Amino acid sequence: MDDHTHGIPPVPKGDSELLANLGYKQELKRDFSALEVFGISFSIIGVLPGVTSVLIYAVPYGGPVSMVWGWAVCSFFLVFIALAIAELGSAVPTAGGLYFWTFMYSSPKYRNLLSWIVGYSNTITYMAGTAGVDWACAVQIMAVVSIGSDMTFVATTAQTFGLYAALLLCHAILASSATRIIARMQNVYIAVNVLLCIAVIAGIPAATRSEFRNPASYAFGGFENLSSWPDGYAFILSFLAPLWVVGGFDSSLHISEEARNANVAVPWATMCATVLGSVLGWVINVVLVFNIGTDLESIANNPIGQPMLTILFNSFGKHGTIALWSFVIVTQFIIGISFVTASSRQIWAFSRDGALPFSKLLYRVNTFTGTPVNAVWFSAACSLLLGLLAFAGPAAVGAVFTLGVVAQYLSYIIPISARFLGGQKFNPGPFSLGVASRPVAIVAVSWMTFMGVVLLFPSTPQVAQTDMNYTVVVLGGVLCLATAYYYLPVYGGSCWFQGPVANIDIHTSVESASSSEGYEDKVVYHVTDASP
Repeated sequence: MDDHTHGIPPVPKGDSELLANLGYKQELKRDFSALEVFGISFSIIGVLPGVTSVLIYAVPYGGPVSMVWGWAVCSFFLVFIALAIAELGSAVPTAGGLYFWTFMYSSPKYRNLLSWIVGYSNTITYMAGTAGVDWACAVQIMAVVSIGSDMTFVATTAQTFGLYAALLLCHAILASSATRIIARMQNVYIAVNVLLCIAVIAGIPAATRSEFRNPASYAFGGFENLSSWPDGYAFILSFLAPLWVVGGFDSSLHISEEARNANVAVPWATMCATVLGSVLGWVINVVLVFNIGTDLESIANNPIGQPMLTILFNSFGKHGTIALWSFVIVTQFIIGISFVTASSRQIWAFSRDGALPFSKLLYRVNTFTGTPVNAVWFSAACSLLLGLLAFAGPAAVGAVFTLGVVAQYLSYIIPISARFLGGQKFNPGPFSLGVASRPVAIVAVSWMTFMGVVLLFPSTPQVAQTDMNYTVVVLGGVLCLATAYYYLPVYGGSCWFQGPVANIDIHTSVESASSSEGYEDKVVYHVTDASP
């Protein structure tokens, strides 16, 4: 992109003018309000379904102590990540986000390659996130069918994969809707998520029988390590639960070109979703440890494969559990829609700069819906391929969960570090940490580096083919292919990729006019369209 991107002027008035100063024309419709931007971040967190999906990573690695204090310790550091991302998102709110920041703030010597790596890493993050969410949803549906049949039905991997494929199909259809429809749906998502959390927080203590209730000494101090790892390391491994649930800090950023007042709405949504998700998740875990009983091994190793379902069954019985679980499934389904939406915007933005194969096709915006429909279906198709890992065994499925976290952290570490190490000027937006920016970044990067290494370890020290952690294989394979594509002679990215590509002249003017919904930016282009 032109040199003006390396020291952009203070935030101007009007979203389209700010976007124009970054070198891009307004192509998507700005139909998201601040609350709806929060909605997509909060629905991607999906507190209760998230806790449900990853409880298997908390119960065996320390029991109550890990569920309560592990969640609290990890959440403390997650807020630092959110702060660093929110500040950058306020300064430069564009759908490309992380790879755009990397190019803008890195040293000119390395920015092309680093931007390329971050773009691919962030893309695989959302594909893996979509795969993890939809696979968890498929497993949850099969689990409730098993309960309803009194365990006479146990789904095979092939049956679960078939359902998983059907869920991806539904999510791709819904995520292809017009921006206004997707935006208004966020209000429903927020209500469903919050009400479901309240129902569980209030309902479990009221319904649980006395034999499953635990004293405070056990709830806050009981430690039971069912893994083969030492106690301290088992406690650290339990961090995977909050790491996977309270993630997607950049999800609101990827729809920033569809948001009104993006430089305020994006950081607000990021921080509110992170803090609220962390607090609600912690409260749910506290409620669970008071009502989980003491036989953790039977909960962790239940043939249903869903510890949360076992806990609910002990409290509500068969029919009550099925009723509540139905709402968990609905909420999990909602998360999948939001993941595909955010994923498609990252793919669309990266294709806008020509970095992905078939970029010209993926960059197209559907004239009927006003959304990047091709990118939606490409995202869903890639997630479908990732789901094939399920046939390699449970450890491979677990790799899908950890892959999303590790790839996400890699794509965060580089732009956050580049801001302070690249020697480029940073002009803060309305959300600024001031002198706290550097300490916050140091804590965030240090935590992500540490956890990125931890999450590459297998679930047990005694590693066999069925127990190995496939995360390093999948992520390493993707990054190796991306790097090979970059250095490919003649056709590789090193021959033509120059980072973000301006598709509008910086001298575009923007007029602000009032409208019935608050304001509307009227863009007046005085230049020739420079789109690829």
